[in-house]
Amino acid sequence: MSVISEPGNAPPVPIPATERKRLSLDWLGVMPFIIFAVLFLIWPTIGLVAGAFQDDAGNLTLTNIINLFQPSILDAYWISIKISLASALLGAFIGFCVAAAITIGGLPGWLRSPLMTFSGVASNFAGVPLAFAFLATLGRTGLVTGLLFNIFGFNLYAHGFNLLSFWGLTITYLYFQIPLMILIITPALDGLKREWREAALSLGATGQQYWRMVAFPILWPALLGTILLLFANSFGAIATAYALTGSSLSIVPIVLFAQIRGDVLQDPHLGYALAFGMIVITGVSNAVYIWMRARSEKWLK
Repeated sequence: MSVISEPGNAPPVPIPATERKRLSLDWLGVMPFIIFAVLFLIWPTIGLVAGAFQDDAGNLTLTNIINLFQPSILDAYWISIKISLASALLGAFIGFCVAAAITIGGLPGWLRSPLMTFSGVASNFAGVPLAFAFLATLGRTGLVTGLLFNIFGFNLYAHGFNLLSFWGLTITYLYFQIPLMILIITPALDGLKREWREAALSLGATGQQYWRMVAFPILWPALLGTILLLFANSFGAIATAYALTGSSLSIVPIVLFAQIRGDVLQDPHLGYALAFGMIVITGVSNAVYIWMRARSEKWLK
């Protein structure tokens, strides 16, 4: 039987052997997660990073990294960054307004539960089903497109809109970006204490001054961190983009897919280098998000 020492002159307190055994068995509960993370996240990531610095013969090389600076690949990265940034900023703004309305706004309280439930489902709805849903809604023969033309005589595509374009993909990404923003920012809004607003108003501040000088400085780390998370979330999305646009829009995930699985321009190690670049960008975004989130939680305590 082991013992632990108490502060002062108190005698050691024994730890029963059964309790020590129970504590060691507690690790079994997280083993499935650890195994899953190693097999499907850590090990493939190590393989991608290693492949980015190897040639076909397995020799170390920097050629794949140098090839990332080709104009076509740089353009693909730039398009992906612009789409990710646009969907992150729009999703953050709309999601923040919705979250503020259900937490500190005047909307009925019963709306919160179904909205949060829908957000939890919609934030994970992507891939081929999402692409099909938007094609059936905003495609050239989609429901909304037909209603606008038949009722109002407005031809959406004649006025420059194209679902298989930059803004079309951005709007599609908003379907899961807005709910994700709602899920993440709602706890931060709940952390704003009512006493802070009452104190500001009692000192003569207006509602606009309260938001500008009290609420937003406190929420800023959470807001910026969530925007970075939304950016990383859309930057790595491939299934929705590929199912919706095919190869008509050269974003990084589609170019990567062509290098790994293509028949003409196949270069797996260049694909590994593309994936390595995506890992760096999304990794930096997620790291800054975690840091900002920690600062925000410290302020809200």
